[in-house]
Amino acid sequence: MSISTSDLYDAHGGDVMVCDVQFRSFGRIDNFLGRCSTVNIYEGFRTLKEALEEPGEERILVVDGAGSLRFALFGDRMAELALRNGWAGVIVFGAVRDSQALAALDLGLKALGTAARRPSPDISGVRDVAVTIGGATFRPGDWVYADADAVLVTGQRIHGPDL
Repeated sequence: MSISTSDLYDAHGGDVMVCDVQFRSFGRIDNFLGRCSTVNIYEGFRTLKEALEEPGEERILVVDGAGSLRFALFGDRMAELALRNGWAGVIVFGAVRDSQALAALDLGLKALGTAARRPSPDISGVRDVAVTIGGATFRPGDWVYADADAVLVTGQRIHGPDL
């Protein structure tokens, strides 16, 4: 499946929000879509790991890490957990690590950058609340569309030439 966020925006501009953050792609899957689930966590990973341990049902996990690049919120073990449990993708407003291993996995993955440090497993966050990243608000159940160019979010499923 190929997604063009540009085409989707052209066809549905009034119905979608564009995330203004310039994410980098880290997984092997460049184009992905799914319903949204969220985690809001700062420099910890307990709640993120708990979310990925649940059935993903082809959803996209949007992680608001407040843009911190001090600690990597997501790495290859988390990615393998996400794949095992059926998550379609993960978008991290923060850092990841193990980028070479992540590049080999069939997972849609976007993040700001990389960091070597692992955060504390003792820090928890909040699940399935609205988070605003780059001017776009992601709510649980919304639809997220991502490709090499952008991340879009909308309250309803939209269709483009290839969807």
